[in-house]
Amino acid sequence: MIKAVIFDLDGVLVDATEWHFEALNDALKLFGFEITRDEHVGFYNGLPTAEKLRVLSEKKALPVGLHEVIKSMKRKYTDERVARLCRPSYEKQLMLRQLKAKGYKLACCSNAQKYSVVNMLTFAGIIDFFDLVIGNDEGFKPKPAPDIYLAAFERLSILPSEAVIIEDAPHGIQSAKASGARVIEVKGYHDVDLSLFANSKVI
Repeated sequence: MIKAVIFDLDGVLVDATEWHFEALNDALKLFGFEITRDEHVGFYNGLPTAEKLRVLSEKKALPVGLHEVIKSMKRKYTDERVARLCRPSYEKQLMLRQLKAKGYKLACCSNAQKYSVVNMLTFAGIIDFFDLVIGNDEGFKPKPAPDIYLAAFERLSILPSEAVIIEDAPHGIQSAKASGARVIEVKGYHDVDLSLFANSKVI
């Protein structure tokens, strides 16, 4: 029996995938570096910023000494986009309200920092629906490792088989499947509403 529904954030609850891509590139371009769209879609999408920078240092010789300032600038640029572009969605609110009314525990687990996750959920007007929010800066291995979801199961006092996870990016889908939970794969933000659960026959 399903007891909890766990959501990824970017590209699932908030249409923020493009914001992260643009904000990181704005920070990288200050120092003459860039991630192309093909690189983003093919590999970087869904990874934490720290992991993206680590790979860029390996593949494109990004100086490691720039990591902290780039992360700081990326966060600034992301926050600016969130404040300007993130707005409540009636469809998301209705979906979460209905799931909550049916007695499901709700969680959001993201490869973004918890501050950023809470900030986006707040601007989206849905933070109060969640029993649990976990970000990538709480000591767990980031997706595609399943650790963040395993931690969520423990905190929610459920078994993996009692959870449904909604994910869009390849790293997130890999993480969700490795956790042992049931997984609903979506193409992006606009796929996530009440019809998703009606069509999935999972809950």
